[in-house]
This record gives sequence, C-alpha cells and structure tokens, in this order.
Amino acid sequence: MNRVVNFSAGPGALPLPVLEQVQAELLDWHGAGMSVMEMSHRGKEFMSIAAQAEADLRALMKIPDSYKVLFMQGGATAQFGLIPMNLLGDKTGADYVVTGDWGKKAAKEAAKYCKVNVAASSAEDKFTHIPDRAGWQLDPAAAYVHITPNETIHGVEFPGDPDVGGVPLVADMSSNIISRPVDVSRYGLIYAGAQKNIGPAGLTLVIVREDLLGRASATTPGVFDYKAVADGESMLNTPPCFAWYVAGLVFKWALDQGGLDVIAQRNAAKAKLLYDYIDANAFYRNPVKPEHRSRMNVPFTLANPELDADFLKGAAAAGLSGLKGHRSVGGMRASIYNAMPESGVRALIDYMQEFARTRG
Repeated sequence: MNRVVNFSAGPGALPLPVLEQVQAELLDWHGAGMSVMEMSHRGKEFMSIAAQAEADLRALMKIPDSYKVLFMQGGATAQFGLIPMNLLGDKTGADYVVTGDWGKKAAKEAAKYCKVNVAASSAEDKFTHIPDRAGWQLDPAAAYVHITPNETIHGVEFPGDPDVGGVPLVADMSSNIISRPVDVSRYGLIYAGAQKNIGPAGLTLVIVREDLLGRASATTPGVFDYKAVADGESMLNTPPCFAWYVAGLVFKWALDQGGLDVIAQRNAAKAKLLYDYIDANAFYRNPVKPEHRSRMNVPFTLANPELDADFLKGAAAAGLSGLKGHRSVGGMRASIYNAMPESGVRALIDYMQEFARTRG
C-alpha cells in the first residue's frame, strides 16, 4: 500500500486507524452478517451506531443538553438557504459577516429568503483578515448573525468566539469543527459539512439550540424543517448511513486522542511549523494577517507563479497530494486537518525547501 500525504481541502484525509476499522468491518459489522451500507437505518444495529455517534460528539464538543444534534443531507451549501427558512420566524432580516468566498455565498443564498445586512466584510482587502469586531454594523432586529469561523479558500480563521449580544450566532464550521474546543453555548446554531474533519461527503451536522426550533416558514420542505428533523431523530427519510457510521468512528478516535484540547495543541503545532517556514523563506508567501491565519488551510504563493505547475508536478512525484490552490485565488494550499500527522507537514516543508533551493 502506497498512501500519499493528502493535503486536499475536501474531501480531506481521514485518520488511518478509522479507515482500517472501516475496512475490517466493511463486509460484516460486529457479527451482523452485513455491511453498514446494507442494513436498515431503523434496525437495532444502525440505531445503536447513530446513538453512539451522537453521544460521542456531545462528549467531544461538550454540547449542552439544551441543544439538538441533527444529522442531515445536502452539505453545508444547502444550509445557506435552510438557515433563513428555519430561523427567521417573524423577522425579516439577518446579519452576515463576510470573511471569504463561503461567507459570501452564504449571504447571497440567504438573500433569496430575507434582507441580508452585510455587517462587516474584508473583501476590499482580498479576505486576508477578520474585520475588527468593534466595526461590525449589526442590526439589533436581525434574526441571527452568521459567520464563517474558518474560510477554506483564503485561509482565514476567527481567533475566538465573537460576542454578538442576545442575537443568535450562527456559524459554518465545515472546515474547523472538532479542531479545537468551542463554547457551544455561545452559538444559536453550528453547522458543518462532514468531508473535511469528520468523515465522507454526504453528511451535514447541525447543532441547534432548542428554543430556535419551530420557527420554520410554511414553505420549508418537511425533511429540512429543523424541528421535524429533531423530532424524527434525523430519520424522516433514509439518512446517509455509511457517512454517519464513519463520522461516529472519527468522533471516537478524537476522544481516544485525548479530546479537543490535545487535538488543538497538535493542530497549532503543525500550523506553526508550516507558517514559520513560509515566513522565513522569501520564495514563499502567505498573505493572511498572522493573528487571523487558519490552522486548517494554509494558502501560499511562489515568488514566480510560472513555477506553479512544476511545483505541483514535483510534489506529486514526492507523494504530496492536493496542494493546488482554489481556482479563484490560485497558488498553493495545504489543508492540514486533524488527520494530518506532523510528519506530513515536515515532509511538505522538506519538499518546499528543496524546490526553493533548486528553482529559486
């Protein structure tokens, strides 16, 4: 087996022990005589898988009992529309803090359903920092405030949980969920696509405070009404069973590592290694304000962009995969999610050092 060092932004790398357990259980899950992909989602086997996954996620993130955990479909992109459909209630507007392309897309989609107030944006600075909280123009009558704590494309991350007063704070944590401790009680709703830190594509987590349920508009499809999904234990229709199962294994793996405090320390150390090398070498550059740099997604450019193709070709030959930057910004991007070991980051730095020496 010749596995690459996978820096893909998503679907991203999964922990090897999880993949090995999936492989071992693929044909026969715990003596059931069948794969998780084949079993009824309402059978006792899968019901136990689902319950354990939720329990482990609650323990991992310290989710209060006053929050529901929903396992949904449609990706985080579907939530861009489902959030205003479910949370507006009798209000007509919502605040959006736009710190990258995904926040921009979320605001654009929400505008189909409500009046969107862009309370702050870093677009003029090419999304290289988080706007200072003191400058946000929040509407006290807003139904919620939406943020994207980590922007996968631009490599910008909120350093903490912002205070928005009594208005529910909504966060798209697709690319940094379970990468560090989060005070869930500071949020009205957290959502995340699974395919970066949690598991296979096809599953979307929604963690929502119970008092925000029951506000869905009359035109909201039943399978996307948060209250209906909560009441139906995320099984109004057939859920993405295999993705849910793998996510549960990842939650258990994270707990076995020592929880989010330990994982956060590892992620900070990996990110520091890579940023320190980039900052110390004139051949490479990261444009993000240091205090707002992502620990999950590290974009960087070469001094000569004409060398980009050669850099990627050499990286592939060295077993380093997924380093091409997003098409909207170009350059390179190393996504170093929870499953990326420090050795993988060191392998990238070694390659970068050699490339700069020979081609710089």
